[in-house]
Amino acid sequence: MNCLIIGKVWPEPSSTAAGRRTCDIITALQLEGWQLHFACSAQQGAHALDLALLNVQTHRIAVNDAGFDSWVQTLAPDVVIFDRFMTEEQFGWRVAQHCPQALRVLDTSDLHCLRLARQEALKHAGVPQLHNETALREIASIYRSDLTLMISDFEMQVLQREFSIAEDLLAYWPFAVPPLAEPASFEARQHFILIGSFLHPPNLDAARWCKQSIWPQIRAALPQAELHCYGSYGDRYAGELHAPKQGFHFRGRAEDALQTMAQYRINLAPLRYGAGLKGKVFDGFQSGTPTVMTPIAAEGIGPLADWSHAEPEAFVAAAVQLYRDASAWQARQAAERALCEARFSAAHWQPQLVKTLRQAIESRESRRQQNFIGQMLQHHHHRSTEFMSRWIEAKNQR
Repeated sequence: MNCLIIGKVWPEPSSTAAGRRTCDIITALQLEGWQLHFACSAQQGAHALDLALLNVQTHRIAVNDAGFDSWVQTLAPDVVIFDRFMTEEQFGWRVAQHCPQALRVLDTSDLHCLRLARQEALKHAGVPQLHNETALREIASIYRSDLTLMISDFEMQVLQREFSIAEDLLAYWPFAVPPLAEPASFEARQHFILIGSFLHPPNLDAARWCKQSIWPQIRAALPQAELHCYGSYGDRYAGELHAPKQGFHFRGRAEDALQTMAQYRINLAPLRYGAGLKGKVFDGFQSGTPTVMTPIAAEGIGPLADWSHAEPEAFVAAAVQLYRDASAWQARQAAERALCEARFSAAHWQPQLVKTLRQAIESRESRRQQNFIGQMLQHHHHRSTEFMSRWIEAKNQR
């Protein structure tokens, strides 16, 4: 099979969970012998993964460029995966026109309309409004696609409940975690860690909230403890976050998140809004570092009611207890790793991706015929988006 992945950005698995997600997809497809191409219109960052080392052919493409049409027609992919709905908006109509037999797959990474609704609700102390402008675009993209990969089963329920998305348009495919290594002991670790890319607004909010409302209480109970805050692309916030006299240390980028986290006793994930599965929580699973998390951070992982805490006081109490109590810490570590292996094992999930895509390919024509809303949106999208793109293209050639 010949598969083209069109990326919103070049993947940086050492920086973001979205980059890790892309690598999970690449690994799963290559294990089944698929030929992979990755194309992107964005600039390649200094920390972008060298996809050539993974035997992935890379291509630079441009938005509003008719050259994409002949290129993708020559490439003739069997499957095209769009990394987030923005790339489907930009290139989906071109793929549909010039490679009509290709299975068009959307990978949401996380449900953007849900994350933005929660962000606005937090900002204005209101209730999340899911039927927002982003939802109009994202849900339309889901309908135009033959299949949408969902990283969170919670988000699948949201789509079915709030937007009446048919179940056969969605496929659950979460993080695929490799076998877990033996973790460092309680005694070999000290201090707290908070980690996350600062290009992602929920992580900046979490760091600020932690510094203001959570860490002072933990520090009062554990005067010798320190919190080390790591984050790619966070240097601009160093002056705001670095407060060594309060035991809050901004450490910048962690080149190896798992190796770095393995040195710490407790992983803090105080996310107040967001969506999808949280890479920082899975870093905790893999490094054997128990995580104190909010319900947002725990979402989509499983039955974690006893492990997540929305209020600062409960969050602090859990963090202090796990930091002090070796037996409680060891029990939590074992339970987290058991949950990870039971629900997110790569041995189970890696083969499932190709199986899911092959089934969708076999039923492609019937799927499209049954998806009238998708046909309707393709019809109008071709006209509105294509004509705008053609106009921009013509303007750029003047």
